Amino acid sequence: MSDLVERVRDVLPEARRDLENLIRIESVWADPARRPEVHHSAQVVADLLSQAGFPDVRIVSEDGAPAVIARYAAPPGAPTVLLYAHHDVQPEGDHAQWASPPFEPTVRDGRLYGRGSADDKAGIATHLAAFRAHGSRPPVGVTVFVEGEEESGSPSLGRLLAAHRDLLAADVIVLADSNNWTTDIPALTVSLRGLVDCVVEVATLDHGLHSGLWGGVVPDALSVLVRLLASLHDDDGNVAVAGLHESTAAAVDYPPERVRAETGLLDGVSEIGSGSVAQRLWAKPAITVIGIDTTSIAASSNTLIPRARAKVSMRVPPGGDSAAHLDALRAHLETHAPWGAHVTVTPGEVGQPYAIDASGHVYDAARVAFRQAWGVDPVDVGIGGSIPFVAEFAAAFPHAKILVTGMEDPATQAHSVNESVHLGVLEKAAAAEALLLGMLAAPTV
Repeated sequence: MSDLVERVRDVLPEARRDLENLIRIESVWADPARRPEVHHSAQVVADLLSQAGFPDVRIVSEDGAPAVIARYAAPPGAPTVLLYAHHDVQPEGDHAQWASPPFEPTVRDGRLYGRGSADDKAGIATHLAAFRAHGSRPPVGVTVFVEGEEESGSPSLGRLLAAHRDLLAADVIVLADSNNWTTDIPALTVSLRGLVDCVVEVATLDHGLHSGLWGGVVPDALSVLVRLLASLHDDDGNVAVAGLHESTAAAVDYPPERVRAETGLLDGVSEIGSGSVAQRLWAKPAITVIGIDTTSIAASSNTLIPRARAKVSMRVPPGGDSAAHLDALRAHLETHAPWGAHVTVTPGEVGQPYAIDASGHVYDAARVAFRQAWGVDPVDVGIGGSIPFVAEFAAAFPHAKILVTGMEDPATQAHSVNESVHLGVLEKAAAAEALLLGMLAAPTV
């Protein structure tokens, strides 16, 4: 096993060059103008997998972004392991807020910066390094599946899984798109919150009115919307929508100073909600207003606004049903608007939560692999965010064991400016995956 770790170190420079080349591709599927870049990214990924030694590599699409499937057949009696990552990235936001250009890979203080450096092009680099470390002939079957629209909610993933079920079928599925506890302590993700959202519009007038003539007599829509959105939380910041599910989180230490350091809370701003940090992050529902449409300040006048709307996002804890939670949110919004304002709720995205029973031989092997690669045992963690595709893989392949791993750490800033991957974490993650492929060759899988 120590030889395998050394071989990971030998192949890591090549994997890092691959990662840097992928970062340079602006594969933002959410931006229609850059969708050709996503197709280019898929071709580059396919070429890298072919060069790494996969004999069967194909680019597929089911009325969505291009995905890549690469297959190395299992030796007789050995299981097949599916390694997942995605090659699309989030929009980069304001370039002026980046310390270096978002699509130019840059190393500072042991971290590689660039959009997609961690989320999730590092996953592709990790899979390449683990496969090459075995001389491109691992003792198990390996299928690499690299999706192209995860950052847009994976709308065609279900069709991909159905259309290519035979190509993607596996005994073990490694989904490399999550976090580690720190740069020195790895993590296995065992629970994920689901996600639902909706757009709520309130209307009070059929046209705008002079605020001096009618203010104080008839309500404006924006004031109604503010009061309606405020009703979603109690005074302590707990979600106030009735009928929502709450589960139980692991008893891990998450001190206030770590929360403040990792989030950038301003001086004097307090946390919200009750219960431990882990409970609030991993096991309770959360609601966020992520956008409002109304008159801008620049365009404002002394007018009572007749209509205003907002987009509301809810995280659903494991054990809850996302569709039922969306119904509860909708019922709350429709019944809590003041002064008889008209309310229209348009449902949006629905992604189910998921909890993993991380026991048995596969998970024991993963923990040994992590311990040998990192030098410490992994922590079982939940994720406050949502990775809805986990539930889709579980539904498509109910007999497969699912491992959720990743190359991120608390300083990664995925989806934000100055995204980065810690190069030490990248090496240890690749070593752990290579070790796992070796361990899973045992016939007890």
